[in-house]
Amino acid sequence: MIALGCDHGGYAIKEAVRGYLEESGIEYKDFGTYSEESVDYPIYAKKVAESVACGECEKGILCCGTGIGISIAANKVKGIRAAVVTNEFCAEMTRRHNDANILAMGGRVINEKQAVDFTRIFLETPFDGGRHINRVNMITEIENEN
Repeated sequence: MIALGCDHGGYAIKEAVRGYLEESGIEYKDFGTYSEESVDYPIYAKKVAESVACGECEKGILCCGTGIGISIAANKVKGIRAAVVTNEFCAEMTRRHNDANILAMGGRVINEKQAVDFTRIFLETPFDGGRHINRVNMITEIENEN
């Protein structure tokens, strides 16, 4: 299951992603928001990140105006590796090399088609493992020390 969340700035692209997930038969849980009315992104980042961290959802997708704020908030939850992407290469590499478990995007930075394309790539791309395992483990060690 995929966790979805956004603030008002990311609502349009979240809705495009939600439509893609439905059309593709991919199960998801939408944590909101459900309109373009102004809200505080940390609320939705926390809900999505906690659902991924506890295993309720396999991965998450978060959207705000730039993807930056919502990813920063999500990364405060232990076990989360949220990455902001703005192109297809980054959407692929954040999975291959970083084993990111949350994709973050900005509704004021990319369009709905790009959001769907990046989501598809993120969900279909496996973690390469190998030498990258040590690096991901080092990130976890930093997290556990703090």
